[in-house]
Amino acid sequence: MNTSIDCIPCFVRQTLDAARMSSDDPAVHEQIIRDVLRWLSEMDMSLSPPALAQRIHRRLRELTGIKDPYRMQKEQHNQMALQLLPGLRTQVETSNDPLMTAANLAVAGNIIDLGAKSGLNEHEIHDAIRHAAEKPLEGDREAFRAEVKQAKQILYLADNCGEIVFDRLLVEQLGTHRVTVAVRGMPIINDATLEDAVTAGLTDIVRVIGNGSDAPGTLLEDCSDEFKTAFAAADLIISKGQGNFETLSHCGKNIFFLFKAKCPVVAASVNLPVGTHVLWRTR
Repeated sequence: MNTSIDCIPCFVRQTLDAARMSSDDPAVHEQIIRDVLRWLSEMDMSLSPPALAQRIHRRLRELTGIKDPYRMQKEQHNQMALQLLPGLRTQVETSNDPLMTAANLAVAGNIIDLGAKSGLNEHEIHDAIRHAAEKPLEGDREAFRAEVKQAKQILYLADNCGEIVFDRLLVEQLGTHRVTVAVRGMPIINDATLEDAVTAGLTDIVRVIGNGSDAPGTLLEDCSDEFKTAFAAADLIISKGQGNFETLSHCGKNIFFLFKAKCPVVAASVNLPVGTHVLWRTR
């Protein structure tokens, strides 16, 4: 998916958010914004939004020396999600359709995306989870159910912190013996890394690998050999979040994308309204 001109304000907002997390000095904020704006004026719009975001955040780390400015927010969201997990697991276990209930809750958790929105608060997250049942997944649910049933090796691409705790509900329904979960190779925005998978308890139940990349999506050419091997071997890939959709929607693999359409550009690409819980398939 190419970068749209409508992505540019989002890049600028992300830059300012990360700058303010990294320093209290307005002069530093101005320096960072000026530097990134100069670079944005010459960016290659044929690249995907996560490819450009990767370069912006690399430059931010160079300018500030801070490797993970979102660390505090990530920890808070993980702990909040862990507190909700027992009640949500009961909701799944008592559902008439545990698989789709777990999938819908995992998508509701995709609201925890600091790349898409600044200042996300606990009330918004609780509200999204509470009302998840009112937003059924839009897509081919029966095809999803059939593919899950017959798959031998499932690769599950995680997205954000906090959200990764809710992913555990779906992973448990998929059958942990055949699932590998992939996370980011290093910190980028509030995306989940191996450390967050440990906190979520996923490493206790499935194989978890880092993808070797610091992009807020899945740039296959930038990923590790271990990840590429798992990607090639999987007969079903379940991909969470907009960033993974933006980078993999035309890669040719059997992928079901699960995400909350938070961005008008992404929503338009799947011809659904902003706010929709999306189950979108590609081959």
